Amino acid sequence: MNNILVLGAGFVTRPLVAYLLNQPDIRLTMATRTVEKALKVIDRHPNGTAVQVDVQDREALERLVKSADIVISLLPWIYHVDVAKRCLVHKKHLVTTSYVKPEMAALDGEAKASGLLFLNEIGVDPGIDHMAAMQVIDGVKAAGGKIESFYSYCGGLPSFSCNTNPFGYKFSWSPSGVLLAATNDGRYLKDGEVVEIAGEGLFEHYWLVDVPGAGTFEAYVNRDALPYMDIYGIASARSMYRGTLRNISHCESWHYFKKIGLLNRERIFDFNTASPREVIAALVGGNGKDIVQDLAGFLKIPPYSVAIKKLAWLGLLEDIRLPLGTAAPFDMFACVLERKLVYASGETDLLVQHHEFTATYPGDEREKITATMVDTGIPGGDSAMSRTVGLPAAIATRMLAEGKLRMTGVHRPVAPEIYGPVLAELSHMGIRLHETREALV
Repeated sequence: MNNILVLGAGFVTRPLVAYLLNQPDIRLTMATRTVEKALKVIDRHPNGTAVQVDVQDREALERLVKSADIVISLLPWIYHVDVAKRCLVHKKHLVTTSYVKPEMAALDGEAKASGLLFLNEIGVDPGIDHMAAMQVIDGVKAAGGKIESFYSYCGGLPSFSCNTNPFGYKFSWSPSGVLLAATNDGRYLKDGEVVEIAGEGLFEHYWLVDVPGAGTFEAYVNRDALPYMDIYGIASARSMYRGTLRNISHCESWHYFKKIGLLNRERIFDFNTASPREVIAALVGGNGKDIVQDLAGFLKIPPYSVAIKKLAWLGLLEDIRLPLGTAAPFDMFACVLERKLVYASGETDLLVQHHEFTATYPGDEREKITATMVDTGIPGGDSAMSRTVGLPAAIATRMLAEGKLRMTGVHRPVAPEIYGPVLAELSHMGIRLHETREALV
């Protein structure tokens, strides 16, 4: 199975493609809407080919899938199920780094019947977080213990020296994906009680987390943590939480951004005639003469608040023109953020992953286990985000191509035959979580 098809050429593709092209006998095709991006990623490697494709062109997608042995979809998640169905038709394995949606899970039986592996959530979060968690959990079980609580945190941020904007954030993956994630509901278990967080209140519910070797961050809930209790085999745990890490002041600011309506995708404005200031004035019901006072009054915060200063820094309180045509406030916000929150040449990012477990053992012994990764991007090279997302998927794809993964159906990387070899190879690349253990009284 030497023919690999990579769909997409976004932020995280280069380490994955470089890894696979350096494997013997691998031939790789990158298919993307902007072929120049793929050509840059392939970097003239003789075993790499770039083709232009619109993923909504069913016939073109069909031909590409048919000619491959393994398909890696790095497209936005909304396309994965359609790609998976094409893989079923042509009997091709599939690898993605995205969450398993119900529509993907529903293909498990068909994939098994066809002898296919659809491996999902094989990036960093989800991905390395699952694999590192299972390594600890299986170790605790092997010692006769069980997991009492598990708190998992992950964040992609600018490195300390490159944290050069008031947002404390720069894009290392899809801007639209970041904004959409800010609208998710959340759910977790704390001391035996289920906590439900509606999307509109996502950023109201956060706490501070100290991460050794990295600093203090805000943590807010990442989707629904409860299904992972069964996935991880820790159904008896009394606490289970998955959270996103961001720099201080992020949550309060984004709560206000959402309240203003900057993530609204329904209301439409003509940006040929309307400026960002006028759009925001319309959203908050102001007259636009003093937009700062309009915002302060609408949000019931002082006019010197940091959230308002962040909007001013973006230029959203000015009469500028954006090349959006007819679009929603969501599109306006994404456009401006993508322009301003960017990594300059040579700047580096920071990937922080932190796990906290409480384990109990026979004889009433209790233990706190932490596992922490603080990975910095390579100056002038690959980002930490692209390495930690792309390399796990690349390693798993190589194992699949070599016939070392025999499972079929829709899976996450929680089985030892996946997480053992992948974590071992990542460790040789310097990507690893460092564990500490402390006896609890």
